[in-house]
Amino acid sequence: MGVYRDFVLPRLIDRLCGSRGMLRWRKRATEGLVGQVVEIGFGSGLNLPFLPPEVTGVFAVEPSATAKRLALKREVGTDVKVIHVGLHGESIPLEDESCDSALCTFTLCTVADPAKALREIHRVLRPGASLHFLEHGIAPDPSVARWQHRLDPLERRLADGCRLTRDPQALVRDAGFVIESITQRYARGPRPWCYFTLGRATRN
Repeated sequence: MGVYRDFVLPRLIDRLCGSRGMLRWRKRATEGLVGQVVEIGFGSGLNLPFLPPEVTGVFAVEPSATAKRLALKREVGTDVKVIHVGLHGESIPLEDESCDSALCTFTLCTVADPAKALREIHRVLRPGASLHFLEHGIAPDPSVARWQHRLDPLERRLADGCRLTRDPQALVRDAGFVIESITQRYARGPRPWCYFTLGRATRN
């Protein structure tokens, strides 16, 4: 799985998560970000073209060396300064209350300990700062949810730990954030993979 995970999968994710339909979701997720943004699951920098002018810099947290290489072309095409600061969302090497906004897209499904990663985001955000998140997760329809549970072991193996059955809204709320806005619906594509949650939450 080493070659597949380290070299093939990041390129597949870049292609699949960079489709035209997915980019429209990313544009919505980045609206309202300001100042210094910490982004866990930075990946190949697919969110960079949509950052509003109020963003002054990005602290990128990303474990994949291949994804970071793919991000270089997007980094040179933006005026936003990107600083790679860590590998894992569960341990962000930034000072307490040092960031103005946070962003995670299609990341809480894969990190080993999403609760710990969200507590780290909460720690590095200033009081009143916002977390913007776009995630896929468990569907409300029992028939779809059953398929998600059936497919979860295969998904974890093929997508480097990605889970279909996590509830991103509950994870964010349980980490101490106050949910300010939420949109949940199916995107285009196979339903077990396409129940999306787009949200914004405040660090109290």
